[in-house]
Amino acid sequence: MRFWGQKIDNYIEWVDRLMRRPGSMWSLETFGRQRLSRHFFMRDFLYSEISGFHGVPNLPRDPALVLANGRAFCAALMDPLEETFGRIAVRSGYRSPELNRFGNENRLNCARNDHPLECHIWDRGSGAAAIAGASIVVPWFADQYAEGRDWRDLAWWLHDHLPYSEMWFFPKLAALNLVWRPTPWRTISSYIAPRGTLLRRGAEPEESLAARQERYGDFPPFRGLPLPQAVGPVEGTPGRG
Repeated sequence: MRFWGQKIDNYIEWVDRLMRRPGSMWSLETFGRQRLSRHFFMRDFLYSEISGFHGVPNLPRDPALVLANGRAFCAALMDPLEETFGRIAVRSGYRSPELNRFGNENRLNCARNDHPLECHIWDRGSGAAAIAGASIVVPWFADQYAEGRDWRDLAWWLHDHLPYSEMWFFPKLAALNLVWRPTPWRTISSYIAPRGTLLRRGAEPEESLAARQERYGDFPPFRGLPLPQAVGPVEGTPGRG
């Protein structure tokens, strides 16, 4: 088959076109195995307590769109975080429209499917309307937050280093909803004191860049974690089939 000689990007697109809504455990497993970025696979974003407890399957309507938006989200936001702070914990990732609707109707902390800020339904829009997001925890920062550190230290670091669209912070573990859009809104809001909107869409930060940098001056270097380098097989050792 001629696609075997094409670049890996073309092969990924070919796989995406073949993807249909999972109709079996095996097809869902295949979907979860799809790679989103250097550090993340789709499986990292599929777990849901709502799905597990209430038995509502988390099955994408449009797997190819989920993968496309998920890859953009991970490449722009999740990989840089992982390469700066180490492991990033995903609290809530992708939700199918059915799962999210169930969560909303049963008051399980899910926004309406058509809410403009709903970011977990990665296959709700494409093109300019594309969106993907997740509720995450930065363990490196969560430990310091537990000792009283201001959540805004992390918020301003994210603002100054990543092309995020929206951030919403929560009191437990300084978790946040981190959102990607092709054209970012650049808004920051919080349920942690001081509650409310820290940065409105189209506005500039009230704190100067120097003041923001002083807040996070002890943060690790951006994408500074050393990554293991791929090496070829050692001469004289058998290859792997």
